[in-house]
Amino acid sequence: MTHARGGAADRPTGPTHQNLPEGALEPAELRAGDVRPGAEEVTPVRPAPAKPASAKPAGKARPTRISGTWVAVIAGLVVLVVLLVFILQNLDPATVHFFGAEGSLPLAIAMLFSAIGGAVLVALIGGARILQLRKQARRR
Repeated sequence: MTHARGGAADRPTGPTHQNLPEGALEPAELRAGDVRPGAEEVTPVRPAPAKPASAKPAGKARPTRISGTWVAVIAGLVVLVVLLVFILQNLDPATVHFFGAEGSLPLAIAMLFSAIGGAVLVALIGGARILQLRKQARRR
């Protein structure tokens, strides 16, 4: 079905905007800027998909658990090397007294044992607090 442009077939046959009741919508034929495709083909333009707000730039990779583990392993190795250097430089014998017991061992080893004892004490206190908080959270 073809339409002749500018002929009687293109004129609106319904009511005009002068005799519409107040608040009524105008028919599509009377709206300003109403463009209808003719014989030419109309291709819709699609907007580019929006990136989510949390999307990171393409150049940066997110850290993973494995990368965090490797960082911890490397840091642990550095601490171990520093500790070994300390021990090797402080091999002078030291006399240690503990609850009436007496012994002689290298100074660095005695200091290492005292540091390990302090770390165990802190871990026990921290573990007890974590258990206390978990128990309190289960009650709620």
